[in-house]
Amino acid sequence: MDPQTLPAFELSLYNTIKDRYKVAFELLKIREHQLQLLKVTDLEQILEGKDPLKDVSTFPFWIRLWEAAIVLSEFIAGLPCAKGTSLLELGAGLGAPGLTAAAAGFQVTLTDYEDLILDFERINAAASKLQNVQFAMLDWLDPPEMPQYDVIVGAEILFREEFFEPLLGVLRKAIKPEGVVYLAHDIKRRSLEPFLKLAEREYVISASRRKLKSLDEDKLILMTRLQPRK
Repeated sequence: MDPQTLPAFELSLYNTIKDRYKVAFELLKIREHQLQLLKVTDLEQILEGKDPLKDVSTFPFWIRLWEAAIVLSEFIAGLPCAKGTSLLELGAGLGAPGLTAAAAGFQVTLTDYEDLILDFERINAAASKLQNVQFAMLDWLDPPEMPQYDVIVGAEILFREEFFEPLLGVLRKAIKPEGVVYLAHDIKRRSLEPFLKLAEREYVISASRRKLKSLDEDKLILMTRLQPRK
């Protein structure tokens, strides 16, 4: 990927980021779709001396392309998409699932909590030649008024229990009554069970296991489907 082929606005974002961090584009192939994802290649620059082993909340989860995001992207690529179907990605990070959805024809909104993350998403959408994507700041603790969506997705967004109720509040506001939520997480994620116990009061939940083969270690990902109770 030649950054100089980016549109002017996204090229200016790229140059600003490149001046601060070591970055590189990585090609991600999801079925027939090809995404170009800009990633930070030097984690220490982002951590700025913080030790994530002492406090996991300091780890910038958004900079990594998680296995769950790849599995969710593959799943989304196989979903039927009627014209105008809207999709919201929560905690989008690099944006792989949402960008895959855009490539498959969905009208997509990528959200996260920091301008820098949204700039990476803007660059990745432009580099992947996708135009049916919007970007929005979303603080789960203080969500703005927002439209309702046909589909909401998220990969590895259940890290901290204090955000479970706020997340349910966001889903309450953002999902259409007949909509569906798809979440993907490493099956070892301890926070999954307590969140799903909270969610089952409002949603009919189903789950399936999917394996992502890797040269290092196969990953088991739990895909969960939440539909609002009538």
